[in-house]
Amino acid sequence: MLLVDHQTGTLNFAANRPHEMIISRTRALARLAKALNIPVVLTSSQEDQAQGPLLEDLKSLLPEEFEARVKRAGITNAWDDENYKSAVLKAANGKKNIIMAGLTNDVCIVWPSISMVADGFDVQVVIDAGGSPSQIADDIAQQTWEGQGVRTTTINQLISELVHNWATEEGQRVFPILFEEVMSKVGQFS
Repeated sequence: MLLVDHQTGTLNFAANRPHEMIISRTRALARLAKALNIPVVLTSSQEDQAQGPLLEDLKSLLPEEFEARVKRAGITNAWDDENYKSAVLKAANGKKNIIMAGLTNDVCIVWPSISMVADGFDVQVVIDAGGSPSQIADDIAQQTWEGQGVRTTTINQLISELVHNWATEEGQRVFPILFEEVMSKVGQFS
């Protein structure tokens, strides 16, 4: 799982969905990864600039991954950053399925997702754990990545795809995440 540029300043560039929604979905992804033992790579861009630091929630939910985050020096396509690419390849350990989300979809997600598909990965973008400056920017980003073979999903759809059955041990570990981070907030975001 790749969480790209979920930074306090970059969050302000996402105007097409409520910030609380993006944060709750990002928290859900972090908690989901922990519950299902999915490796996570965090990255940020220019934390000392307008983008700001990564969300504090990521530090508390994924402390080891937070400390190991790849701090990019402004490269917009994270996949072009050799340190990031190395961290992702190490975490993937030969696997080809990638789940990713980030801020913003129209810049930080569209290009690395396409680049990773070109390099043979099966990539899913969790669209509601990110946003863009406008809905049209988000729509064009989605059309662009889907045109290159990247799949789009939402947090609910991803969780149900990964779990399959709430009655299993995995399902019992994951259901509280779905309820606390997503379902309990239904209706809060318009």
